Amino acid sequence: MSKAKPARKPVAKKSVVKKPVAKKSPAKKPAAKKQPAAKKKTSPKKAAAPAAAPTILRPAFWLFKSEPDVFSWEDLKGKGKKGEEWDGVRNYLARNNMRAMLLGELGFFYHSNIGLEIVGICEVCKLAHPDSTTDDERWECVDVRAVCDMPNPVKLVDVKANPALHKMSLVTSMRLSVQPVLADEWAEVCSMGGLDPTKIRR
Repeated sequence: MSKAKPARKPVAKKSVVKKPVAKKSPAKKPAAKKQPAAKKKTSPKKAAAPAAAPTILRPAFWLFKSEPDVFSWEDLKGKGKKGEEWDGVRNYLARNNMRAMLLGELGFFYHSNIGLEIVGICEVCKLAHPDSTTDDERWECVDVRAVCDMPNPVKLVDVKANPALHKMSLVTSMRLSVQPVLADEWAEVCSMGGLDPTKIRR
């Protein structure tokens, strides 16, 4: 008898445990950067033009007051071309008027206290400098010389009566010893005195 082959035990198959495969999440696209909002172009503001400097009217002429019993028109004429220092002024406004004067500028010579009239034309012959009659450095003066007589002395009362001269310093600031005179005032007073200002010889 042939021997029968023993039956084989069935071999259990190893079950292969499959590891769950992690699903790849789709890659996120990087968020697009927000472009900054375009700034509105504004036209640059034009700088405002600087305001024009105010026009300052500078006196064209002057008036010098002197008491004739102290220093008269005849005294100034006696000084010749050298002229005389207009010293003794102790008023700030009068001093500042002299500081503003230029060489060759003309002025009326006025007799105060006695006479009260414009008697001549004088000229600035030296610019403002320390007043030699005081050691106080605040006070300065100019030198003036005689130019010509006023043919017909112009009295204060007549100046006051002339409507064209109602703003003249001789009317409004009578105590001021050195005064500004505007061009139209100069021409009017010269006319009253019978003097042609275009024919003044220096």
